[in-house]
Amino acid sequence: MNPLNDLLQSRLAQGPVPASEVMALGLYHPEHGYYRRQEGPWGFEGKDYYTALDLGPLLGQTLALRLEAAWERLDRPAQFTALEPGAGRGWLGRDVLSAVSGPFAEALVYVHRDDNPAAREAAERALAPFLSAHRARFAAESEVLEPFTGAIFSNELFDALPAQPWRWDGECWTREVLTVTGPEWQVADPGEAGAWFASQTDGLELRDGSVWCEGLPSLVQALTTPLQAGLFLAVDYGESADRLLAKGADLRRFKAHGVDGKWHEDLGEADLTADVDFTRLSRLLEAEGLSELGHVALSKWIRTHAPLDRWGGEWMGLPEAERKARTENLLQLTLPNMMGSRFRVLEGWKAAGA
Repeated sequence: MNPLNDLLQSRLAQGPVPASEVMALGLYHPEHGYYRRQEGPWGFEGKDYYTALDLGPLLGQTLALRLEAAWERLDRPAQFTALEPGAGRGWLGRDVLSAVSGPFAEALVYVHRDDNPAAREAAERALAPFLSAHRARFAAESEVLEPFTGAIFSNELFDALPAQPWRWDGECWTREVLTVTGPEWQVADPGEAGAWFASQTDGLELRDGSVWCEGLPSLVQALTTPLQAGLFLAVDYGESADRLLAKGADLRRFKAHGVDGKWHEDLGEADLTADVDFTRLSRLLEAEGLSELGHVALSKWIRTHAPLDRWGGEWMGLPEAERKARTENLLQLTLPNMMGSRFRVLEGWKAAGA
């Protein structure tokens, strides 16, 4: 018996439940939520999904270059703190720390922030040598961070926030809810969401729609407030607001490496995600004092910032199996219709005193 289904049935007895509340229950229930399980979902056989980190270290190595460029722009501070919220297994932090060297490596302190028990356990293993050398540390999600200079970066953080799908029926807005008989679209007042959607299009058409994340402003504010100066970088699913409206963004369920729209099934036993509205995220970051904001496909970001020619030369000296793995990792991140085209990278900059 799934304990979350029992909780949900009790809630449904009182009336329809918005999809965002179902998503929050399935992912973040303190005992039975998907992100509170003791076993991690990442990987290949027997798992639900894989990330760019399962394919190799190249994302982390490219990120390391962006962090070092930020350190240089900040005039090489003695300590450069790199905070990763939603850090999962700590593999991205591990790959970054493994890639840096020299004075920047001495300045860099990586902060892993993720209360997922499985994530913490895996991160303790992945980051062990850096933890013992005081080059990495853990921070609970409830911890109030001291002001720091450096960077905030994340990989698939914002697409995991509870989000509410909305759809235009030609006359008014409808929201997706769960009823005792299954999902339905019901007329409702979108409030702030409706005003935002209207501002992002020249005219609504039948079945236009998007998702609205109620908790996004508070998370952005909480993350950026302690950053005194430096880089903000997010890798995530999503698009600009107008493109999301045109395609009618909905919730997705990931289970056993399959993806579908059955967000109301297997609560606590499947991952749920929603496209990130990068236009809104940029606007919120701008309100917190960040500038130079822009987002591009991950593939373009890799091609722009990774030293591809140097990598190619270095890989020639590797054993065949390792050289093949690095090449496949690069192709996944840069070729059309692969992982690099499904994700986008948003960057922004916070100047001192902003």
